[in-house]
Amino acid sequence: MTYRLQAIKRGAFAAALAASLALGALPTFPATASQEALTVAAFPSAEAERVLAYGFDVIAERYLEPVTVEQLAVGGLRGLGALDPALAFALRDNNIELSTAERVIASFHVPASNNAEAWAGIAVKMTNAARTVSPTLTNTTPEDVYAAMFDAILSDLDHFSRYASASEARSNRARRNGFGGVGIRYTLDEDRLSIREVLPETPASRIGLKSGDAITHIDGAPVVTLGDRDAISERMRGPINSSLRLTVLRGKDPVPADMVVRRGLVVPQTVTLESTADGIVHLRITSFNQRTAKGVAELVDKAKRQLGRDMRGVLLDLRGNPGGLLDQAVGVSDMFVTQGRIVTTRGRHPEAMQSYSARTGDVINGLPMVVMLDGRSASAAEIVAAALQDSGRAVVIGSASYGKGTVQTVIRMPNDGEMTLTWSRFHSPSGYALHGLGVLPTVCVTEASASADSLLANVALSSNPIATQLAQWRSTPLEDTQARQDLRTLCPPTNQADWASDTAVAHRLLADHALFARALSVTGAKSASAAGRY
Repeated sequence: MTYRLQAIKRGAFAAALAASLALGALPTFPATASQEALTVAAFPSAEAERVLAYGFDVIAERYLEPVTVEQLAVGGLRGLGALDPALAFALRDNNIELSTAERVIASFHVPASNNAEAWAGIAVKMTNAARTVSPTLTNTTPEDVYAAMFDAILSDLDHFSRYASASEARSNRARRNGFGGVGIRYTLDEDRLSIREVLPETPASRIGLKSGDAITHIDGAPVVTLGDRDAISERMRGPINSSLRLTVLRGKDPVPADMVVRRGLVVPQTVTLESTADGIVHLRITSFNQRTAKGVAELVDKAKRQLGRDMRGVLLDLRGNPGGLLDQAVGVSDMFVTQGRIVTTRGRHPEAMQSYSARTGDVINGLPMVVMLDGRSASAAEIVAAALQDSGRAVVIGSASYGKGTVQTVIRMPNDGEMTLTWSRFHSPSGYALHGLGVLPTVCVTEASASADSLLANVALSSNPIATQLAQWRSTPLEDTQARQDLRTLCPPTNQADWASDTAVAHRLLADHALFARALSVTGAKSASAAGRY
């Protein structure tokens, strides 16, 4: 989820460097006046101060745990020092100092611990001071400085908070929200793009491009002259409604055709209908972007039209799914859960406290469901699995999931980069925090060659241990880190890409109504949805 922050005021950093350094600086600069002027001119101090102050303010206000601006600024300066190990930044008494092995280069009085503008000013002055003695920093761009500082700050906070430069942020936004493009997948074959797939309802499909077509020129330029795949992809993308001229060869026709296409919003496809064998609808979700819930709804509707009353159940394959957008995880869950809570998020900032509940309606009218997980299933994938398991709607099989139970807010920065910042934890409908724990499958599958019969043997037992294990899983507090780590050994997280064993278990469960009902009953979760039509 992305929230727009109120813009902070620009700092008053308008004086020349010499005047700025008078605020507590030691007169130890070895550079000449002309070198100083060149360094200052090359580095946009006012812009850098604005970017850093904004970042410090955002993190201090919204991060999951309390943190001071002073901690952030000092950590960021130490990250800057990593660009040149000869430089050291350290707090000493009531000053922050920049030094080399030989001497102190600059020293500034420490401002109030949560004054973002003041600390940003100090960081910029320190950067300019460092640039007068370090050839490495003299040659760095402002983006190098932002990346070094924010990477150091965010890596100290947690594994999932991160900074993206302006160019990387554009790619991230395209993955989340779509981009202006034509809607093809292709391979680069020397002098042409060979189209592997034309995505439905895209500009490419509307002008009649087909799988097997070859694109030899883009806007009159031969493909062979356009560089690598990344450069060509960038050439294919552009503003929505802008035009692109493609020279296309089809089949054995030696005469190429020029086709003009207007770029449209292309959202990467994340949902595929793997099969409908034996009336079981196998849906794979590879990630959660802004079109995932709609994609699930469309493919379920397609399967219902194909199978009619022969449809026996749904297998939701989330193996290897790293997550994505929270609202899409809620939307997918809501398609199948008829009532109750889907997920809650809890954080320090008021906007991080959210609760999402199901609306009435089930798109498959109570047919049985199985969810497949593995050790790479994370975040939004875990929200869906926990919601369907805790509500009694689906049987989860596979291995324990990744355990990425935090929510990140994506914040656009003044330099057009972005910060992905951890700001809340999510909790399953039964109340447990998924972070560091994940989702425990009802049927544990951790061997690629195990038979479905052996894996399902426990389900038929009246004393199936999974009920006790799930009760412990849901009741062990977040603070008891060791106990939660021990619980994960009950069904260790495993990479199960394309395993046949868990798919076989899923088909057995969906084909055997009594076995499915038994597996659903031992989860110990609410069973409001368990009495649907089989």
